[in-house]
Amino acid sequence: MFDTSNLESVTTTGAFTVDTGEMPVTIASPPGGAGDQRSGTLEEREITIHDARSIADQFDIDREGFQFMSCTSEMSDFYDDEQVRRVYYPEMEKLVAGVTGASKVLVFDHTIRVGDEAKREELKLRPPVHAMHNDLTIASAERRVRDLLPAGEAEARLKKRFGSVNVWRPIKSPVESAPLGICGYDSLADGDLIVSERRYQGRVGGIYSLAHNPDQRWVYFSKMQRHEVLLLKCYDSLTDGTARWTAHGAFDDPNAPAGAAPRESIEIRTMMFWD
Repeated sequence: MFDTSNLESVTTTGAFTVDTGEMPVTIASPPGGAGDQRSGTLEEREITIHDARSIADQFDIDREGFQFMSCTSEMSDFYDDEQVRRVYYPEMEKLVAGVTGASKVLVFDHTIRVGDEAKREELKLRPPVHAMHNDLTIASAERRVRDLLPAGEAEARLKKRFGSVNVWRPIKSPVESAPLGICGYDSLADGDLIVSERRYQGRVGGIYSLAHNPDQRWVYFSKMQRHEVLLLKCYDSLTDGTARWTAHGAFDDPNAPAGAAPRESIEIRTMMFWD
């Protein structure tokens, strides 16, 4: 485990799911819509989040489940969907393959999140997510492979190691509000993960909502810049001690400056495969 004793930290609250025994279900609104409809109960719990910027080079995607990197991009306009798919997708596939050693990486979608309500509604975008979660479950990861690949290739890939990584990047920097808090694999207990359903137009997905556990250790990277990215493991089929997933979500930084700029960020989602 990494040492947090000399790190600066903030005390804030995080939004956690209460395990009531019933599966939480979210009906996802279209981008720019009125907001997701969610069953289940959220609670705000006090947490300490350590600023890990001074030890950013100590994290490994296969050990803690996340990794911080400097990564420039040829993108000129992240709000240009065609340019994102043409330029950014290949850049991120190359990045994830280089970090993980995967033989094939496939970006399957992206989301831009904007904290400013007027801009978000104008551009039909989504807000930052404060509920702590991980983007895939064991079942939904396998289902996603079958959704994305031809049947024969999917079945072959599912017999070998496969996984999923998100890459999170600020569009506007530095990040002054709603930074991303991360709980690494090494302090997540299986009992913290609540299988939840997420319904979209045309498909049903599954995520792990997160219950609060005082043993969880939370970090963030202060004042992230446009040339910096976070790789977040969302699934790994290995069960040998390799990090399988993380948890993450936005939080309110009590040290944010007055008039802090609303967060603008992009996250891309990948499936990755090994031969």
